[in-house]
Amino acid sequence: MRPAIRPAVPADLEALVALDKVCFGDSAWSASAWTDEFARLSSDRVVLVADEGMQVGYVVLLVPPVVEDPVDLLRIAVSPAERRTGIGGQLMTAALQRCAGRTVLLEVAAGNESAGALYRGYGFEEISRRRGYYAGGEDALIMQWREKD
Repeated sequence: MRPAIRPAVPADLEALVALDKVCFGDSAWSASAWTDEFARLSSDRVVLVADEGMQVGYVVLLVPPVVEDPVDLLRIAVSPAERRTGIGGQLMTAALQRCAGRTVLLEVAAGNESAGALYRGYGFEEISRRRGYYAGGEDALIMQWREKD
């Protein structure tokens, strides 16, 4: 059974904080950062959750009110036990549907080959590189998506 992709609700907060910690370890957002994201849901944030009775993935978008401004895909994650099951693709599809007609930007560690492959598969292209951006000197790739006509 495929999980439902739905907008996040306040009751998801604790589970997403925990899932973020599992997925990102020391780079996870703090509980207060997540609380700030949830406080902005009615303005410029979109948080979508993959839910199959429990939260198994999420995507966070910064959606500026000015349509000409790019959307930032801030975070996407899937529970380690659920990876390679298509949930990341479901989340990406739902996120990009929310961004129809807009440009989407994201940043990804150059060595994160599975994420890079997912993004390229959805039409993201590398537009820039931040050398030595991450701890340990790893580069960050800046990628862009534009809806194809």
